[in-house]
Amino acid sequence: MSTLTGVEVGQQLPGFSRTFTRADLVRYAGASGDFNPIHWSNPAAAALGLPDVIAQGMLTMGTALRVVTDWAGDPARVRSYSVRFTKPVVVPESGGTVVTFAGTVTTVADGVATVSVEALCDGVKVLGAVTAEVDLG
Repeated sequence: MSTLTGVEVGQQLPGFSRTFTRADLVRYAGASGDFNPIHWSNPAAAALGLPDVIAQGMLTMGTALRVVTDWAGDPARVRSYSVRFTKPVVVPESGGTVVTFAGTVTTVADGVATVSVEALCDGVKVLGAVTAEVDLG
């Protein structure tokens, strides 16, 4: 593993957008074992007052971490990762929904960078307090 050099507070990490579709939710359910019907059934989502089915929070959380791992070059560099779920990602039956992810280095100390990640859907934060600590060595 090579050293990440020149990392500075305020540095913007390359971001990306991801379209979540119903097919993604079904695939994630199979991989994770999260078969809660609010992730695939319109009636189940409606029964809980949701406007439509919603993406699994862990799917959104894991996708957000890609900002950090793509930048760091190795997922093993991530020392810690924390997220607060703030809004569900609603995934309509046709077309899916786009979530945009971006990151910023907030601190650098003792060979560790702390990165804050932002996840937005229709301009609204869907994850809050997203931070990852990355080993720079």
